[in-house]
Amino acid sequence: MEYMVLPEQDGMRLRDVLRRVMGVSYTAMKSAKWNGGITVDGVVTPVDAFVRAGQVVAIRFRENAPAYAVKPYDLPLTIAHEDDWLFVIDKPAPLASQSSALHPDDTLENALYAHLRCPADFVYRPVNRLDKGTSGLMIVAKDAHIQHRLQALLHTPAFIRTYQAVVEGCPDDDCGVIDAPIGKEDAASIRRIVTASGKPSVTHYRVLKRGKTRTLVELTLETGRTHQIRVHMAFIGCPVVGDFLYGTEIPQLPGRFALHASALTLHHPMTGDWLSLTSPLPESLATLLD
Repeated sequence: MEYMVLPEQDGMRLRDVLRRVMGVSYTAMKSAKWNGGITVDGVVTPVDAFVRAGQVVAIRFRENAPAYAVKPYDLPLTIAHEDDWLFVIDKPAPLASQSSALHPDDTLENALYAHLRCPADFVYRPVNRLDKGTSGLMIVAKDAHIQHRLQALLHTPAFIRTYQAVVEGCPDDDCGVIDAPIGKEDAASIRRIVTASGKPSVTHYRVLKRGKTRTLVELTLETGRTHQIRVHMAFIGCPVVGDFLYGTEIPQLPGRFALHASALTLHHPMTGDWLSLTSPLPESLATLLD
């Protein structure tokens, strides 16, 4: 990552440019310092040095290789946006976001590795994860610093994610807020439930279209609990269509359910620009609305 010192920053200490201007965390700065990763005009420089206007400050982050071997997965990807710092990928479903014991080599991680032609220094850094059965927009950072900066913006006005879902039944109101704490059903279960002992969880919904027995809703989150939308919609009696865990699986949606990450608005921490992207509701979900 590079930054050219502005005239009004002339005479600042290098560490202040890194921390206050470039947003580098203390931990990342310390790690880069001991590995010769901090330079001014290409020369390794101590962080207490003063910098001058026009000089180029650069910091290189050492990436830790994953503790497992990543295998390529030949799956075409839709890259909604790419810049020097991040990818925004329109994830299909069903597709797991990250490798696991259940999905060691058929995930978005493996597909991105193949898309990038299997680089030796590949490290997968998802910013927001989507369930295997959820499709839509998902951000993957290109280095640890960017991942940290982006994750710090989650659930703030600088990083807004919008979902669309087809749900069973019809909510009573055209819009509403579901404020109900979510916790694990039990220690061994992957299911979550609304429980007084759970963590605070807030979901906003807005009805987009009502059918005879199903409804298309738009959803935004104030919090990011596991399965939050799925749990909250089931809690108000309108489970996501096809949700095998909180509703009923249907043959029209093998391996997935009717939840889609449809929009993303981000105040880019590196460029300062606003990034706004949308992804249309898949036809397989739109046709569920009777």
